[in-house]
Amino acid sequence: MELRGKQKRFLRSKAHDLNPIFQIGKGGLNAAVITQIEEALEKRELIKVSLLQNTDEVAEDVARVLEQEINCDVVQVIGRVLVVFKPSSKEKYQRLSYDVRKI
Repeated sequence: MELRGKQKRFLRSKAHDLNPIFQIGKGGLNAAVITQIEEALEKRELIKVSLLQNTDEVAEDVARVLEQEINCDVVQVIGRVLVVFKPSSKEKYQRLSYDVRKI
């Protein structure tokens, strides 16, 4: 799903109060972390991921990898924090994606 500007703005406003639920550290971005992020996106649709000081990863590279591997949208990258969105495939979790489609 390619997001338009207004949709991204809406998602950024919803993500403002969220705390990062994933932290990528010295282990880097591996298959296990990608799987966990994908499972969290299925239930929450919108999450924040932060990169710790001790990681060698670059935020833009992590964003690119997540978009390719999970087929999600990185809504925003601020410093070492990424805001990631992916519509849920299960109808009971589709709260945000319903609002995003209306915009």
